[in-house]
Amino acid sequence: MADPTTIEVAMNTAMGIAGAVACLGLSATGSAFGTGAAASAAVGAWKKCYAQNKPAPFILLGLVGAPITQTLYGMILMFIMFGKANVMGAGLPMLILGIFAGLGIGFSALFQGRAAAAACDAQAETGQGLTNYFGALGIVETVAIFTMVFALIAILKIA
Repeated sequence: MADPTTIEVAMNTAMGIAGAVACLGLSATGSAFGTGAAASAAVGAWKKCYAQNKPAPFILLGLVGAPITQTLYGMILMFIMFGKANVMGAGLPMLILGIFAGLGIGFSALFQGRAAAAACDAQAETGQGLTNYFGALGIVETVAIFTMVFALIAILKIA
């Protein structure tokens, strides 16, 4: 096999970097949608509490913040992928891996935010069940953790 040209090396590296950035971007997009949904529900729940002269539960901020961790998982993958971006032949596999890992992590954040939105409403209305709500959010979070771990394993196999 002939030595790769400068253009081939540059394209390979660019695809690897693009995959890393896509992973972070898609993960963060899911976190933005998830936290946005949960925050909207928390504001509505607090409004109901104020309208009824009930104390507004501060703990709803914990539910709002739950989907933000998926951005961290995407960032971890991005940094690992940056380290492999210049390995010849890894560009296209890393681009594909970055897109699908980012989607998996991002959708986990999106749906965790939707579940957190329901939890905000329920917690504000009843004042009960917080442990159950966080448990349910933890299960949704596990999808993102599994995606990150399996993507890390795949990255180690690429190069």
